[in-house]
Amino acid sequence: MSSSELVLWCALAIGMAFGVIGQITGFCLNRGLRDYWVSHHPNKLRAFLLAMAVAIIGTQGAATLGIIDLESAIYLVPTVSWLLLPAGAVMFGYGMILANGCGARALVLLGQGNARSLVVLVFMGISAYVTLTGLFAPLRIEISTATSMTNGSLSTLSLAARAACTTAIVLALLCFALWRFELLKKKSDLLSGLSVGLLIIAGWLTTGWIGADEFEPTPVASLTFVAPVGEAIQYAMIATGMQFRFGAAIVVGVIFGSILTALFRRKFHIHGFHSPEQTFRSIVGGVLMGVGGALASGCSVGQGLTGMSTLAYESMLATVGIFLGGWLALRTHKSAGHSEAS
Repeated sequence: MSSSELVLWCALAIGMAFGVIGQITGFCLNRGLRDYWVSHHPNKLRAFLLAMAVAIIGTQGAATLGIIDLESAIYLVPTVSWLLLPAGAVMFGYGMILANGCGARALVLLGQGNARSLVVLVFMGISAYVTLTGLFAPLRIEISTATSMTNGSLSTLSLAARAACTTAIVLALLCFALWRFELLKKKSDLLSGLSVGLLIIAGWLTTGWIGADEFEPTPVASLTFVAPVGEAIQYAMIATGMQFRFGAAIVVGVIFGSILTALFRRKFHIHGFHSPEQTFRSIVGGVLMGVGGALASGCSVGQGLTGMSTLAYESMLATVGIFLGGWLALRTHKSAGHSEAS
């Protein structure tokens, strides 16, 4: 088996593990923000921040030991747009609340028969590719060039300074996640935070270590769900004209993992839309996540976990923007503050 084939099998396994975890625990930033800001239950958000801390520890440890090289990761590009990056992140966060879940959660819900999630995913994936390589691409590139600024990362600091900053960030995340040890009482949320963080690390190791073939290298990446959903849709239509890659394999794995878990737990039920308003909100949410995720170079998982694990400045800015977009949506759409069945 070639390294590229092994990478794909590992990607499918990682995706299936994410689908199982998401199906059992309900891991989702959308749910975390709703519970924290509306219902004042912080455990889902704490699970997300625990996953972030675990991902940072493992990823930075692997990079420091020279097991993986993060320099070619998309989060460490030399320049980013000071306008499009935060604007896209806010759009994604806003759309995530309207659609009742990010791309990752929509894949998990699709696996249990939620037809609403299929609509969200289709509009998200297509709008992302329209922005990345389609009709909006020339405008995006022009604006990005005109508003570029230097990107960076804590990895450019000296070893001592990087260690100090990384330790401070991880401790802050763990303090919030484990405050009063309430997360320890909710085993499913604790498990989801630890497991998803480990899956982010597994993704980096798969592409950066297993896929580090001298003749057929795999682009260094880990879990993200905006562009890969669009890529999976495109591959389904023109499979003979493109290559099945790591991101699309993750997407397929999440769906299958979720389906198998839902069937085993007898949670598979077909769900549709209850009203035209709900349909419209899902469509708008999907488009905002697609366009926003493309502009921000990632989603709540892609930037919030995978990107943050690289300690890239753009990922820090994007994560703040996603949180801000979610907060704005919850404040301006009262109906969005009440989570639908998920």
